[in-house]
Amino acid sequence: MNLYGDRGNILCLRHRCEARQIALVVDEITLNDPFDPRAYDLIFIGGGQDREQQRIAADLLGKGEAIREAVEADVPALAVCGGYQFFGQYYQAAHGERLPGIGVFEMYTVHPGEVAERCIGNVVAEWEGQRLVGFENHGGRTYLHGSTEPLAHVVAGFGNNGEDGTEGARYRNAFGTYLHGSLLPKNPVLADRLIGLALEHKYGETIELAPLDDTAEDLAREDALAVALRDQAAGSHERLPRRIGRLASWFAGRRAPGGTAGGADLSPARLPVRHGQR
Repeated sequence: MNLYGDRGNILCLRHRCEARQIALVVDEITLNDPFDPRAYDLIFIGGGQDREQQRIAADLLGKGEAIREAVEADVPALAVCGGYQFFGQYYQAAHGERLPGIGVFEMYTVHPGEVAERCIGNVVAEWEGQRLVGFENHGGRTYLHGSTEPLAHVVAGFGNNGEDGTEGARYRNAFGTYLHGSLLPKNPVLADRLIGLALEHKYGETIELAPLDDTAEDLAREDALAVALRDQAAGSHERLPRRIGRLASWFAGRRAPGGTAGGADLSPARLPVRHGQR
């Protein structure tokens, strides 16, 4: 599945590997393809709406045991939005149908109904002393339990359910999140964490990654951070980045001056749910 540019996460990983002369081979696993848990060092699944999720549900469930085996062997995995929901125990749709998940995470997702407000807008979340940025658009509310811990804690936005302040999930080296955008290009530290874990799984030792020039990535991240915090304060997601000119200036070869983001802690924007959306 590839909604809201989730394939950009693969492009980001490829770029950051090639920049370090790390060979990266990407296999696209589709319907009816076998999945060998011993053949891969990193797993990725993106998001999708009801139609896409219903189409892959049975096939993914058939691959569930192999994916769980890989996760238990510490193969790193990133699951985004609809893929994240399927990595849980089940997803209950707005009309009550329950789709079983593959059970990587001890969590479940419930859509409160088609008249419920969506969780939509820009997100900032605290993760290991840093801030992740992204965009969320989901109707389902996800609740963690057992050994599954949240990936991050919400600063701005809704996160898993808009209630408990959690965003995403983590179990061993598997990461789940609602953050689109794409996630990894604006959060290179998380991208490098996944690459490092993949190399550690392949070679059995921690490998220090060579630093890269992340000037463009940092500018994009700072703009996304500013937008999310301003949207939080204004109660609106339909805004343009206040410092988007800084990023444009960088690409034009004219480095713009720096700045800091700020904002009040108010409720983010909400939109009514649309049929067929997670």
